[in-house]
Amino acid sequence: MTPQPLPAGPAAPAPAASAAPKIWFITGASRGFGRVWTEAALQRGDKVAATARQLASLAGLTEKYGLNVLALELDVTSPEQVKAVVAQAHAHFGRLDVVLNNAGYSLVGTIEEASLADVRALYETNIYGTLSVLQAVLPLLRAQGHGHLLGVSSGLGHYTLPVIGYYCSSKWAFEAIHESLAAEVAPFGINVTIIEPGAYATEFGSPESLRFAPGLEVYADFKNQFFGNLRGLERGDPAATPPAIFAVVDAAQPPLRLFLGSHNLPMVRATYAQRLAVWEAWETVADAAQGAAS
Repeated sequence: MTPQPLPAGPAAPAPAASAAPKIWFITGASRGFGRVWTEAALQRGDKVAATARQLASLAGLTEKYGLNVLALELDVTSPEQVKAVVAQAHAHFGRLDVVLNNAGYSLVGTIEEASLADVRALYETNIYGTLSVLQAVLPLLRAQGHGHLLGVSSGLGHYTLPVIGYYCSSKWAFEAIHESLAAEVAPFGINVTIIEPGAYATEFGSPESLRFAPGLEVYADFKNQFFGNLRGLERGDPAATPPAIFAVVDAAQPPLRLFLGSHNLPMVRATYAQRLAVWEAWETVADAAQGAAS
């Protein structure tokens, strides 16, 4: 079956008809983008069910924003806890307008170095945790007749880097799941947007957001060079991102994908130009593999 393309979005963001305050459900709200976007939503008058693995990490939010924030402990790798927390948030606020899947971490290690247990644990959070949230909220959003699912991916959902290949693979899976999801839930009035940040000065490089596979000496020089290149990478300001997120959630026709930062689009252009060049160079061989029509 030939896949059908999704409808194209507008050339420029169009504001929604209503600017009523929104109710958000955010995973990974204790630090990084999750914390920045949680606070930004609260500051503009929205209400947020903010979740994190450690409830104490959200104490500052409840002290500052009072009844506009509902702080909830959540380990997204526990499907039963996800169901209970989503239901609690929905019952508390009466609806959920925006569900932001942000919880995740990166596994550092070459393809040979990382154990199967390391990779399974990565997917438990980055993929299965996300799926648990999606499957818990979808019946509620369908009943409402509206909702917007935001999934935090990465520019690495389109191209890869060595040493964090398993993290990249989780984002490629994340992208595919959300693209299929967007087509499936559109008839119910539910929107899907994949948020794809480039490199930002967040806590994503902190011990809480990284796991390291045991290293092999044979890769030591390669990894030292890789990390040296990363240290020289220009990083964006996380505080500059909320207007882009709000433009998406307030749009009448939000896009399926949104890059954050100025580096991703040039990288993706170059990546796909290279892929197309290789596919076209091998087109004759590929066509011959079609065989005779039956």
